[in-house]
Amino acid sequence: MNLLLVSMLIVQIHRGLPETYSLKYFHTASSQVTNFPDYVVVAYLDDIQIGRYDSNTKKAEAKQEWMKNFTMVDQEHFTWQTHSGIHNEVNDKDTLERLQKCFNHTEGLHIYQKMKGCEWNDETDEIKSWEQSSYDGEDFLALDTKTWTWTAAKPQAVPMKHKLDHDRNHIEYLKLYYTGICVDNLKKYVNFGKDILMRTELPEVFLLQKTPSSPVSCFATGFYPSSAALFWRKDGKDLQENVVHGEMLPNPDGTFQMTVDLKVEVTAEVESKYECVFQLSGVKEDLVTKLERRSILNNASDEDNVWVPVGATVAAVAVILAIIVVVAVRHKNKKANYDPAVGDDGTERSENSTDESSRNTELLSTGTQSDH
Repeated sequence: MNLLLVSMLIVQIHRGLPETYSLKYFHTASSQVTNFPDYVVVAYLDDIQIGRYDSNTKKAEAKQEWMKNFTMVDQEHFTWQTHSGIHNEVNDKDTLERLQKCFNHTEGLHIYQKMKGCEWNDETDEIKSWEQSSYDGEDFLALDTKTWTWTAAKPQAVPMKHKLDHDRNHIEYLKLYYTGICVDNLKKYVNFGKDILMRTELPEVFLLQKTPSSPVSCFATGFYPSSAALFWRKDGKDLQENVVHGEMLPNPDGTFQMTVDLKVEVTAEVESKYECVFQLSGVKEDLVTKLERRSILNNASDEDNVWVPVGATVAAVAVILAIIVVVAVRHKNKKANYDPAVGDDGTERSENSTDESSRNTELLSTGTQSDH
């Protein structure tokens, strides 16, 4: 995250962000992928996985307890979602086959992916939507929902673009879906899960340092929602130099974590000058952690460099060990290949996994006729 984006985020948090919700679908059709369904759709409400459909089960499944309750209240809706999944599976697999022929790929592992969804601001009632696709990890087609035309990212996509641009029936369906069906479903889910989605949870904040000469990392974990900012201040002014912002990551329980590192020599002279500030949308008071040597948790193994906070307890040591595990997992996750239905460690995503995050920009969606 560059400094300009960080500064903009901090300003937005200061002002208080309007409540914006998003509904996203990630489709993956694949060939010759071992021990994995050849078709998967994963649905996310904001950063929470709420549903899944795959070619093995042939049915839509809720992935949160409150969504499971929703299936009991509105069984017809999930029956419709299952029919949608089956319909999309046929269309997306057909698209994959056509792309393989188009690129002269007669065998081997190939993947067609698409990302689609909508966003709704409950204060302004503004609606945004998108649909993009990729083939083997490279951009293919993207829908402009302002002009309802397609953009081809590759020469092979041009014939499909022209066909879709002139398919009036399909264009009318896309307008109906993205300005009506998608937004209606989004509002329905938000209304049913509002007690979970609209909650506020403040984080625990720790100051960590591997060795006395390492940067001091301010680590905030357990907060919700994800509309948050974490930054360092010196003498009351926001710092941009000698600061490295880490990415926001999901916790297994649906909360989030983030870090910001400060390159500074911690001496008695600077202790009172620096502070780590956490801000959460909807919460007026900042959560401020002063930079003090006695409050820094350290996991150095060299006996001469061990620096444990004064008065540290067994609980504090347990926290240090937990942080080590978190950092190790983060490092491993960053190296893993991304797939919308598979976790960064290669396993199927848990109910509360989000990766957003994950959701990388290589997941794009096609303009074929499906998509309920």
